[in-house]
This record gives sequence, C-alpha cells and structure tokens, in this order.
Amino acid sequence: MVRIENLVKNYGEVKAVRSINFTANKGEILGFLGSNGAGKSTTLKMVSGYLAPTAGNVYINDLNILDNSLEIRQQIGYLPELNPLWGEMVVYDVLQFTARIYDIVGRKFEKALDRVIDQCGLNGILHKKISACSKGYKQRVGLAMAIIHDPKILILDEPVNGLDPNQIVEIRELIRNLGRDKTIIISSHILQEIQATADRIVVINQGQIVADGTNEELMASIKGNTLLTLETKNSTMESIESLSTQLSNISIKDVSDNGDNHIIQIEYAAELDPREDIFKYAIQSKWSILEMSVYKTNLEDVFRSLTGKEAVGA
Repeated sequence: MVRIENLVKNYGEVKAVRSINFTANKGEILGFLGSNGAGKSTTLKMVSGYLAPTAGNVYINDLNILDNSLEIRQQIGYLPELNPLWGEMVVYDVLQFTARIYDIVGRKFEKALDRVIDQCGLNGILHKKISACSKGYKQRVGLAMAIIHDPKILILDEPVNGLDPNQIVEIRELIRNLGRDKTIIISSHILQEIQATADRIVVINQGQIVADGTNEELMASIKGNTLLTLETKNSTMESIESLSTQLSNISIKDVSDNGDNHIIQIEYAAELDPREDIFKYAIQSKWSILEMSVYKTNLEDVFRSLTGKEAVGA
C-alpha cells in the first residue's frame, strides 16, 4: 500500500504540491488525473524517492520515504514521463543492466527476463537496438525495466503520452494485466486513459487534491440538473410554452426550428424523471416525437467543474 501524508514540494516561491493526502491500496490501479503543471509528476517523483519532499512523508507498506529510501526503491517500479532509454544499446543488454542494479544475475536474471518478455510482449525485439524500436515498443521496454525486479508497487507517469491509438490500446491492456497483482499509480492528463484503466481516480489541481473516488462517485458528486432534448413534429410555439405551465417541475431552456420540426431543450432536477409526463403531453397536443435524448454527466464535466479547464481526449 502507498500512503501519502501532508506531502509538500516547493521550488523556491513556487508551491508545486500543497499538503496532499491519499492512498493507493493493494491490488488497485489508481488514476492520478490533472492538467499539465498540476503537480502530478512532482508528486510521483517524491513517491518514488527521486525528489525529497519539502514537508510531509510517503509510506510504502509502513516504511517512510525519508528514513527508508533505499528499501522503498527496491519495492517500487517507476516509469517516468520521459522514458530514459539508451538508443545504441540492445534491448537484452538494457534489461540485463537494469537487473544488475537490483542484484538479479545468473539464473535469477534468466527467469526475470522470461517473465518480462512474456508480460511486455518483447519476443520480436529482444536483440534489436533501442533506436530501431517503435515508440510503442520503447514504452514496453521501459515497463519491462520497471518490473524486472517484480515490484509490488508500480508508478507510471504519462505512460501513453505520444503513442498512436493502436499502441495506446496495447499499453492499456498491459497495464491492466499487471494490475492483477500489483498496486499501480498511473498519472495522465488524458481522461480516456484514466477512465479506461483506473479503478479509482484522484484529481489534482494547482498542487492540491480536489477529488478522490471511483468514476461513478465523481460523476455523482456534480450531477446537478438533467438536460433533455426533444425533436418534435407538428408542435407550435404556443403548445411548447404551455408545456412548462402544465409541468411545473421542468424548465424550457431553448427552442429552435429545424425545418418543420422543433428542437426543445428541457432542464429538470437530477432526482426527477418527467419523461413519461412529457410524452403524455405530446400525445394530447398531437405532437410526433422524433427524438428524445438525455445528456448524462461524464468525467469531462467533473474535470471541468473541479479544475475550471477543458479536458483532453474525452
């Protein structure tokens, strides 16, 4: 388990991370979501021991990062945002070099190599130079380096950044498979990746945690009103205006012409469902309903509400 308590990081006068608290539980894929510059990478560098915090602490299975940095690093696999690979080295040599850092040599290395080749799908490139590999395979090599010592905690900083759609799907599936027996923290500013991969989401904005919960819990927290769109035929402005008089629990937000039809936008409280009453009114008024659609809150709405910024990729 990873437990972050009152973690702070200042760069001079700049407060990059402001006394944040959250946990990542055993066997959980935790999505760390925030816009660029929100404090994601700085937080993960402190969790991995790469940066010392200004204040606060990080606990990995009850060891704290200030007093037990070496022991903690042995338990963590870390893939930074800028994947540090040596282009002139062969994939096999890179993995062997990384394994030696963890004192994994001889038969132990061969077993570890077989495991990461299988987990990361490296069979076809083991004897290629890094520079000859595609971006997707370079990310696979970076992941293999991060898990060569079979850590129980895996930290991935923007692991799909710059990949094409096919490569994103491949890395996403790889992360899901790894998440079966590891605690994973995956950071991203791309909503699709967090929604598709994470069990739980922590949102950071300007160095502060502004939300923590499942996808459903975050959407429920800002559900607000529901917006219903109707496309009707044979409706008149008079009968449309009368609808809100007949049904006092709704509000007509907009009406527009679409040829011989009307597009009507109706708003009502989230806990209500007046669709049946609206349908009955339409029959009484001799309308034909061509379409009735409800706008549902998505994670992009949550992100915008919490950060005041447009989401990427959703």
